[in-house]
Amino acid sequence: MAGIWQRATLDPAALTHGEANSLAAHLGIVITAIGDDSITATMPVDARTVQPHGRLHGGASVALAETVGSLAANLTLDPVQQIAVGLDINANHIRPVKQGLVIATARPEALGRTTQVWSIRIVDEQDRLVCISRLTMAVIPVERT
Repeated sequence: MAGIWQRATLDPAALTHGEANSLAAHLGIVITAIGDDSITATMPVDARTVQPHGRLHGGASVALAETVGSLAANLTLDPVQQIAVGLDINANHIRPVKQGLVIATARPEALGRTTQVWSIRIVDEQDRLVCISRLTMAVIPVERT
């Protein structure tokens, strides 16, 4: 795999499987694509991810954004040497979604030695903007974990 990733091969199904015992799995998040500088995932809008009014819960959007951004950040690092952990996330919720899938794509804004900044764009199945999020990650040595 070219681009920014530190691993020679990246399989979306294997990455999804790696989230099996996490919030991502509970929410139905599936990694669907890996580009040279992006990772894309989907999440269903269903009983697990809606608020009481039947619309996609903002917290579910943030969980999707942090999942895809955090995964992307960690894939840019040598896992023997460093990991990336969340420092800050914000989100602007633009459009409600009542059903179907939402699609999140994470792209780097800055890949520094000690911090990374990722933008995550979440759209609906008609490619309409649902949420835009910015995620800041701290890069720390493995021995600190």
